[in-house]
Amino acid sequence: MHILGVDIGGSGIKGAIVDTIKGELVTERYRIETPQPATPEAIAAALAQLVIHFNWHGPVGCGFPAVIQHGIVRTAANISPSFIGTHVDKLFSEATKCPCYNLNDADAAGMAEMHFGEGAGQSGVVLLITIGTGLGTVFFTDGKLLPNTELGHLYLKKGKKAEHYASDAVRKTAGLSWKLWGKRFNKYLTMMEELFWPDLIILGGGASK
Repeated sequence: MHILGVDIGGSGIKGAIVDTIKGELVTERYRIETPQPATPEAIAAALAQLVIHFNWHGPVGCGFPAVIQHGIVRTAANISPSFIGTHVDKLFSEATKCPCYNLNDADAAGMAEMHFGEGAGQSGVVLLITIGTGLGTVFFTDGKLLPNTELGHLYLKKGKKAEHYASDAVRKTAGLSWKLWGKRFNKYLTMMEELFWPDLIILGGGASK
């Protein structure tokens, strides 16, 4: 089965047609700048541009930078706060004339990892941590997703949220060496192990390279 897969980010919106059986891109990725301000109407119009670019008429799956419950946005970090309360599945479907389905972007990465990556076939508790502007987390038990976990918001050091203490953005802003940043991030990993006893931890995001 082929779908149009889209990553909606704070600075860019990227899309490609994807083979969901093989886990492979069928086309080259196409990127457009995220409109500013990133309002619901502006993002919907940008998504419609992607659909036109690929001449696409099938289902669209979007990784979205927010907590989403039953198609409704509940938080807004790198997008306009006006998204909160918006039924994005309905909005995007109407704008593109295609059936659109949205889920948290970290959860989307986790689903791919569990089907085609290191998590494939893994039982028990699996925790994926994406290290970037923040600390995104994805939680699986026996292959089943617990959606919208925000474990990067746990408090870690001197009342700071973990992602304000050990994210890659903090490393860059504070000018930390990899060694010093690694000590900070290790404290976060230790807390995750003590709280959840995961069978497998997978690291993703820019800093994982």
